[in-house]
Amino acid sequence: MRYNYQTIAPGEVLAKIKEANLKYARARSDYIHPLYGLHGEELTLDWPVDHPHHRGIYWAWPEVDYRGERGDLHALQRVFARPTGLCKTQGGPDSARIEAENLWRWEDQEPIVREVAVIRAGPSAPAGRFIDLEFHFTALKDEVALARREMNLYGGLNIRLAAVKQQEIRFFNDPPGVTPRRAWAELSGVFSGSGVTGLTVFQRPSNPHYPGDWIQYPEINWLQPTFPAAGTRYVLKPGQPLTLKFRLWIHAGKASETKLADAWTAWVNSSESPSLQTVNPNP
Repeated sequence: MRYNYQTIAPGEVLAKIKEANLKYARARSDYIHPLYGLHGEELTLDWPVDHPHHRGIYWAWPEVDYRGERGDLHALQRVFARPTGLCKTQGGPDSARIEAENLWRWEDQEPIVREVAVIRAGPSAPAGRFIDLEFHFTALKDEVALARREMNLYGGLNIRLAAVKQQEIRFFNDPPGVTPRRAWAELSGVFSGSGVTGLTVFQRPSNPHYPGDWIQYPEINWLQPTFPAAGTRYVLKPGQPLTLKFRLWIHAGKASETKLADAWTAWVNSSESPSLQTVNPNP
Protein backbone atom coordinates (compact mmCIF):
# COMPACT_ATOMS: atom_id res chain seq x y z
CA MET A 1 0.00 0.00 0.00
CA ARG A 2 0.95 3.63 -0.35
CA TYR A 3 -0.08 6.41 1.99
CA ASN A 4 -0.14 9.72 0.12
CA TYR A 5 0.96 12.31 2.65
CA GLN A 6 1.99 15.20 0.43
CA THR A 7 -0.56 17.11 -1.63
CA ILE A 8 -1.25 15.69 -5.09
CA ALA A 9 -2.63 17.83 -7.93
CA PRO A 10 -4.98 16.44 -10.61
CA GLY A 11 -2.62 17.10 -13.52
CA GLU A 12 -3.56 15.46 -16.82
CA VAL A 13 -6.72 13.93 -15.37
CA LEU A 14 -8.44 17.32 -15.71
CA ALA A 15 -8.80 16.81 -19.46
CA LYS A 16 -10.99 13.73 -18.84
CA ILE A 17 -13.42 15.29 -16.37
CA LYS A 18 -16.71 16.88 -17.36
CA GLU A 19 -16.98 20.61 -16.72
CA ALA A 20 -19.69 20.12 -14.08
CA ASN A 21 -17.34 17.93 -12.02
CA LEU A 22 -14.20 20.04 -12.30
CA LYS A 23 -14.88 21.72 -8.98
CA TYR A 24 -14.32 18.35 -7.28
CA ALA A 25 -10.95 17.70 -8.96
CA ARG A 26 -9.01 19.47 -6.22
CA ALA A 27 -5.50 18.86 -4.98
CA ARG A 28 -5.63 16.48 -2.01
CA SER A 29 -3.55 14.44 0.39
CA ASP A 30 -3.95 12.15 3.41
CA TYR A 31 -5.28 8.97 1.79
CA ILE A 32 -4.30 5.41 0.87
CA HIS A 33 -3.79 4.50 -2.79
CA PRO A 34 -2.90 2.14 -4.19
CA LEU A 35 -3.89 -0.68 -1.89
CA TYR A 36 -2.57 -3.90 -3.38
CA GLY A 37 -3.95 -7.40 -3.36
CA LEU A 38 -1.88 -10.45 -2.49
CA HIS A 39 -0.71 -10.81 -6.11
CA GLY A 40 0.12 -7.16 -6.72
CA GLU A 41 -3.22 -6.16 -8.20
CA GLU A 42 -4.50 -2.65 -7.44
CA LEU A 43 -7.63 -2.83 -5.31
CA THR A 44 -8.34 0.91 -4.96
CA LEU A 45 -9.14 3.66 -7.46
CA ASP A 46 -7.89 7.25 -7.47
CA TRP A 47 -9.15 10.17 -9.59
CA PRO A 48 -12.21 8.40 -11.07
CA VAL A 49 -13.67 10.71 -13.71
CA ASP A 50 -17.22 10.13 -12.45
CA HIS A 51 -16.32 11.26 -8.92
CA PRO A 52 -12.88 12.93 -9.13
CA HIS A 53 -12.85 13.66 -5.38
CA HIS A 54 -12.87 9.93 -4.58
CA ARG A 55 -9.40 8.89 -3.55
CA GLY A 56 -8.87 5.23 -2.66
CA ILE A 57 -9.30 4.84 1.09
CA TYR A 58 -9.79 8.13 2.91
CA TRP A 59 -11.44 9.41 6.09
CA ALA A 60 -13.60 12.43 5.52
CA TRP A 61 -17.04 13.92 6.10
CA PRO A 62 -19.34 15.72 3.65
CA GLU A 63 -20.71 18.01 6.35
CA VAL A 64 -18.08 19.86 8.39
CA ASP A 65 -19.63 22.77 10.29
CA TYR A 66 -17.44 25.57 11.64
CA ARG A 67 -18.62 28.89 13.06
CA GLY A 68 -22.03 28.57 11.45
CA GLU A 69 -20.74 27.65 7.98
CA ARG A 70 -20.42 24.31 6.20
CA GLY A 71 -17.52 22.75 4.35
CA ASP A 72 -17.15 19.35 2.67
CA LEU A 73 -13.96 17.45 3.46
CA HIS A 74 -15.25 14.51 1.44
CA ALA A 75 -15.81 16.43 -1.81
CA LEU A 76 -12.95 18.88 -1.16
CA GLN A 77 -15.00 22.04 -0.75
CA ARG A 78 -13.91 24.79 1.68
CA VAL A 79 -12.04 22.48 4.09
CA PHE A 80 -8.96 20.37 3.32
CA ALA A 81 -6.61 18.04 5.21
CA ARG A 82 -3.07 19.32 4.68
CA PRO A 83 0.25 17.80 5.84
CA THR A 84 2.27 19.57 8.52
CA GLY A 85 5.50 17.74 7.67
CA LEU A 86 5.42 15.71 10.87
CA CYS A 87 5.41 12.17 9.55
CA LYS A 88 7.26 9.26 11.14
CA THR A 89 7.84 5.82 9.67
CA GLN A 90 9.09 2.64 11.25
CA GLY A 91 9.76 -0.77 9.73
CA GLY A 92 10.48 -4.18 11.14
CA PRO A 93 9.90 -7.89 10.63
CA ASP A 94 6.38 -7.76 12.08
CA SER A 95 4.96 -4.55 10.63
CA ALA A 96 5.55 -1.24 8.90
CA ARG A 97 4.15 1.81 10.67
CA ILE A 98 3.29 5.35 9.57
CA GLU A 99 2.26 8.15 11.90
CA ALA A 100 1.31 11.37 10.18
CA GLU A 101 -0.03 14.71 11.34
CA ASN A 102 -2.40 16.76 9.21
CA LEU A 103 -4.32 19.95 9.86
CA TRP A 104 -7.79 20.54 8.51
CA ARG A 105 -7.64 24.02 7.03
CA TRP A 106 -10.76 26.11 6.53
CA GLU A 107 -10.68 27.71 3.07
CA ASP A 108 -7.24 26.07 2.84
CA GLN A 109 -5.94 28.62 5.36
CA GLU A 110 -7.13 28.56 8.96
CA PRO A 111 -6.34 25.35 10.90
CA ILE A 112 -9.46 24.09 12.66
CA VAL A 113 -8.75 20.40 13.42
CA ARG A 114 -5.58 18.49 14.20
CA GLU A 115 -5.56 14.96 12.79
CA VAL A 116 -3.08 12.19 13.54
CA ALA A 117 -3.34 9.11 11.33
CA VAL A 118 -1.58 5.93 12.42
CA ILE A 119 -1.33 3.14 9.85
CA ARG A 120 0.27 -0.21 10.53
CA ALA A 121 0.61 -2.84 7.80
CA GLY A 122 1.51 -6.42 8.62
CA PRO A 123 3.43 -8.79 6.38
CA SER A 124 1.81 -11.16 3.93
CA ALA A 125 0.98 -14.56 5.40
CA PRO A 126 -1.04 -17.58 4.33
CA ALA A 127 -4.12 -15.98 5.87
CA GLY A 128 -3.56 -12.73 3.97
CA ARG A 129 -2.50 -9.29 5.18
CA PHE A 130 -3.84 -7.05 7.95
CA ILE A 131 -3.69 -3.25 7.96
CA ASP A 132 -4.69 -1.33 11.09
CA LEU A 133 -6.04 2.20 10.84
CA GLU A 134 -6.25 4.56 13.81
CA PHE A 135 -7.34 8.19 13.58
CA HIS A 136 -7.35 10.97 16.15
CA PHE A 137 -9.19 14.25 15.53
CA THR A 138 -9.12 17.27 17.86
CA ALA A 139 -10.67 20.69 17.35
CA LEU A 140 -8.07 23.43 17.74
CA LYS A 141 -10.00 26.62 18.56
CA ASP A 142 -13.77 26.37 18.30
CA GLU A 143 -16.05 23.38 18.05
CA VAL A 144 -16.30 21.56 14.71
CA ALA A 145 -19.33 19.37 13.95
CA LEU A 146 -19.12 16.31 11.69
CA ALA A 147 -22.04 14.61 9.94
CA ARG A 148 -22.83 12.27 7.10
CA ARG A 149 -24.41 13.57 3.90
CA GLU A 150 -27.90 14.72 4.85
CA MET A 151 -27.07 13.20 8.25
CA ASN A 152 -28.00 9.68 7.11
CA LEU A 153 -26.01 8.77 3.99
CA TYR A 154 -22.24 8.43 3.51
CA GLY A 155 -19.36 9.76 5.58
CA GLY A 156 -16.53 8.33 7.68
CA LEU A 157 -14.05 5.76 6.40
CA ASN A 158 -14.59 5.91 2.63
CA ILE A 159 -13.48 3.02 0.40
CA ARG A 160 -13.55 3.43 -3.41
CA LEU A 161 -12.32 0.29 -5.12
CA ALA A 162 -11.14 -0.44 -8.64
CA ALA A 163 -13.20 -2.18 -11.28
CA VAL A 164 -14.10 -5.67 -10.09
CA LYS A 165 -15.91 -8.57 -11.72
CA GLN A 166 -18.17 -10.99 -9.85
CA GLN A 167 -18.51 -8.41 -7.09
CA GLU A 168 -20.18 -9.48 -3.88
CA ILE A 169 -20.67 -7.28 -0.81
CA ARG A 170 -21.59 -8.81 2.54
CA PHE A 171 -22.36 -7.01 5.81
CA PHE A 172 -22.58 -8.39 9.31
CA ASN A 173 -23.62 -6.75 12.59
CA ASP A 174 -24.67 -8.66 15.67
CA PRO A 175 -28.08 -7.50 16.95
CA PRO A 176 -28.24 -5.11 19.92
CA GLY A 177 -27.71 -6.79 23.26
CA VAL A 178 -25.28 -9.42 21.99
CA THR A 179 -21.93 -9.44 23.79
CA PRO A 180 -19.48 -9.05 22.20
CA ARG A 181 -21.29 -7.30 19.39
CA ARG A 182 -19.33 -7.91 16.19
CA ALA A 183 -19.30 -5.79 13.03
CA TRP A 184 -17.60 -6.36 9.68
CA ALA A 185 -18.11 -6.12 5.93
CA GLU A 186 -16.46 -7.79 2.96
CA LEU A 187 -16.24 -6.92 -0.72
CA SER A 188 -14.93 -9.74 -2.88
CA GLY A 189 -14.46 -10.27 -6.59
CA VAL A 190 -11.96 -10.55 -9.40
CA PHE A 191 -9.80 -7.46 -9.79
CA SER A 192 -7.00 -7.32 -12.34
CA GLY A 193 -5.49 -10.74 -12.87
CA SER A 194 -7.23 -13.95 -11.94
CA GLY A 195 -8.75 -15.37 -8.81
CA VAL A 196 -11.11 -13.88 -6.25
CA THR A 197 -9.72 -11.38 -3.73
CA GLY A 198 -11.56 -10.30 -0.60
CA LEU A 199 -11.25 -7.03 1.34
CA THR A 200 -12.79 -7.14 4.80
CA VAL A 201 -13.33 -4.09 7.02
CA PHE A 202 -13.64 -4.58 10.78
CA GLN A 203 -15.00 -1.96 13.19
CA ARG A 204 -13.66 -1.75 16.74
CA PRO A 205 -16.17 -1.58 19.62
CA SER A 206 -14.31 1.34 21.21
CA ASN A 207 -15.45 3.60 18.35
CA PRO A 208 -18.18 6.04 19.40
CA HIS A 209 -21.63 5.20 17.98
CA TYR A 210 -20.49 1.60 17.39
CA PRO A 211 -21.37 -0.16 15.22
CA GLY A 212 -21.51 2.37 12.41
CA ASP A 213 -24.06 1.76 9.67
CA TRP A 214 -22.80 0.03 6.54
CA ILE A 215 -23.27 1.89 3.25
CA GLN A 216 -22.74 0.41 -0.19
CA TYR A 217 -22.81 1.69 -3.76
CA PRO A 218 -22.09 -1.47 -5.80
CA GLU A 219 -22.29 0.38 -9.11
CA ILE A 220 -19.08 2.25 -8.21
CA ASN A 221 -17.45 -0.51 -6.12
CA TRP A 222 -17.91 1.39 -2.87
CA LEU A 223 -18.54 0.37 0.72
CA GLN A 224 -17.93 1.95 4.10
CA PRO A 225 -18.64 1.90 7.82
CA THR A 226 -20.27 5.25 8.52
CA PHE A 227 -19.78 7.70 11.38
CA PRO A 228 -21.52 9.30 13.23
CA ALA A 229 -24.89 7.66 13.83
CA ALA A 230 -27.70 8.61 11.46
CA GLY A 231 -29.51 11.79 12.42
CA THR A 232 -26.65 13.10 14.56
CA ARG A 233 -23.70 15.46 14.37
CA TYR A 234 -20.54 14.63 16.29
CA VAL A 235 -19.02 17.74 17.82
CA LEU A 236 -15.23 17.90 18.06
CA LYS A 237 -14.11 19.99 21.01
CA PRO A 238 -10.68 21.43 21.86
CA GLY A 239 -8.74 19.10 24.12
CA GLN A 240 -11.16 16.17 23.59
CA PRO A 241 -9.91 13.98 20.72
CA LEU A 242 -12.17 11.67 18.76
CA THR A 243 -10.53 8.28 18.12
CA LEU A 244 -11.69 5.83 15.44
CA LYS A 245 -10.13 2.42 14.76
CA PHE A 246 -10.57 -0.05 11.93
CA ARG A 247 -8.80 -3.08 10.51
CA LEU A 248 -8.53 -4.09 6.85
CA TRP A 249 -8.00 -7.74 5.95
CA ILE A 250 -6.88 -8.60 2.42
CA HIS A 251 -7.30 -12.28 1.67
CA ALA A 252 -7.76 -14.77 -1.12
CA GLY A 253 -11.34 -15.68 -1.98
CA LYS A 254 -14.43 -15.06 0.11
CA ALA A 255 -13.85 -15.65 3.81
CA SER A 256 -16.17 -17.99 5.68
CA GLU A 257 -18.30 -16.64 8.50
CA THR A 258 -16.18 -18.62 10.95
CA LYS A 259 -12.93 -17.09 9.69
CA LEU A 260 -14.42 -13.60 9.74
CA ALA A 261 -15.60 -14.07 13.31
CA ASP A 262 -12.24 -15.48 14.40
CA ALA A 263 -10.32 -12.62 12.76
CA TRP A 264 -12.54 -9.96 14.36
CA THR A 265 -12.25 -11.59 17.78
CA ALA A 266 -8.47 -11.93 17.55
CA TRP A 267 -8.12 -8.25 16.68
CA VAL A 268 -10.48 -6.97 19.37
CA ASN A 269 -8.87 -9.18 22.02
CA SER A 270 -5.38 -8.01 21.08
CA SER A 271 -3.70 -5.03 22.69
CA GLU A 272 -4.81 -1.61 21.53
CA SER A 273 -2.54 -1.18 18.54
CA PRO A 274 -1.18 0.78 16.91
CA SER A 275 -0.98 3.09 19.93
CA LEU A 276 -0.80 6.82 19.42
CA GLN A 277 2.55 8.52 19.73
CA THR A 278 1.98 12.27 19.91
CA VAL A 279 4.11 13.80 17.18
CA ASN A 280 3.35 17.39 18.07
CA PRO A 281 1.05 18.30 20.98
CA ASN A 282 1.01 22.00 20.09
CA PRO A 283 0.83 22.52 16.33
